[in-house]
Amino acid sequence: MSLLITNIGELTTHAGPVLSDAALVVEKGRVAWVGAAAHAPATDEVIDAAGRAVIPGFVDSHAHLVFAGDRAAEFAARMAGAPYTGGGIRTTVAATRAASDEELRANVARLSREMLRQGSTTIEIKSGYGLDVPTEARSLRIAGEFTPETTYLGAHVVPAGCDPDAYTRLVCDEMLAAAAPHARWVDVFCERGAFDEEQSRAVLTAGINAGLLPRIHANQLSAGGGVRLAVELGAASADHCTHLDPADIDALASSSTVATLLPGAEFSTRSPYPDARALIDAGATVALATDCNPGSSYTSSMPFCLALAVREMRMTPAEALWSATAGGAAALRRDDIGHLGVGARADVVMLDAPSYLHLAYRPGVPLVKSVLLNGELVK
Repeated sequence: MSLLITNIGELTTHAGPVLSDAALVVEKGRVAWVGAAAHAPATDEVIDAAGRAVIPGFVDSHAHLVFAGDRAAEFAARMAGAPYTGGGIRTTVAATRAASDEELRANVARLSREMLRQGSTTIEIKSGYGLDVPTEARSLRIAGEFTPETTYLGAHVVPAGCDPDAYTRLVCDEMLAAAAPHARWVDVFCERGAFDEEQSRAVLTAGINAGLLPRIHANQLSAGGGVRLAVELGAASADHCTHLDPADIDALASSSTVATLLPGAEFSTRSPYPDARALIDAGATVALATDCNPGSSYTSSMPFCLALAVREMRMTPAEALWSATAGGAAALRRDDIGHLGVGARADVVMLDAPSYLHLAYRPGVPLVKSVLLNGELVK
């Protein structure tokens, strides 16, 4: 069946200029035609957008959805002045290990539905709250029921009582062997209090040798070698990028590694925001993602993160929308999503607004009217 979405007030495809009075045709789950509504071909079905804006589905390339437990008290403590150190991850690890598969699956399903209702049509899901061989493997198996973009993050933090080097060896050997069949990506938290640069290199290199593609948590809490390690190893993405020096920015700008910025984390931890303006002006590719997790960024809303990027990181609304869609696709090394050019997967979001500008102009307002996922109306 072919589907025409017509009377689109403003259509953003990222494959050309923003179009007014536009239409879009979907066939076999793909975008088959884009143009002026007056010239649209006949189709089997029609959706009248009634002047609303249409954008590509958001691509959330960084999320931690496989977990159990709650850390609201930790958030309240931070709001009262306690610093964020990442140490609360171990609290979630204990709850996740104790949870059943059914409990973990239900939580991922709940958060995935939240994301879809808010326009996220592609999501990445990490492990990292097991930190032992069986829980990491089952976390990735469950994640794979919801997305093909699964990431092995056994190197999230070192479990309490473990020797860091011995744990790194476990991550690179037995744990990797159990996790790799269920993962596309390998990740590591390269940060003080987590894994140093050499340990991080060992983890990513082992993952690459096992057939996984690298990405990295880098430079979130402090300056360090994470960003340059990402570039050295050809990582698809360096995520957080909160503390960058000019050499880091130059390295990203001269590479294919995407700087994935996670403003929900800065919002939730009262930390300085990344310098998106410096990255973009230098020519780096920038993505936006939610970092949805129970400790440092418990939001599933890409529109909220987009609004934060405009207000707090001095991105233009157009830059923020591109980074939340096409930028996220680049961070996942995908060219079939994040845009609505002919041939793209028909992941389409209709806003209850005349322009994508309203995503930042009206923060916190549920503006997603409807969502097509792979050409099928799901909201």
